[in-house]
Amino acid sequence: MPENPNNKFLKYSSLGLQLLATIGAAGWIGYQIDSYLRLRFPAFLLSLILLAFVGMMYKMYRSLNE
Repeated sequence: MPENPNNKFLKYSSLGLQLLATIGAAGWIGYQIDSYLRLRFPAFLLSLILLAFVGMMYKMYRSLNE
């Protein structure tokens, strides 16, 4: 039975939206922590964005290999 092409579209578009939402939330949280601690260098902002990006790339890799 052939797979519905809409299912693939929904799968990949949801992965993209999750990537954007996760990185956006991590950036906002990192900015808030940096502001609260009054840091000159945005250490938490950068580290949380990097961590979220790596985590989402791993999730995407596992999802695409199914």
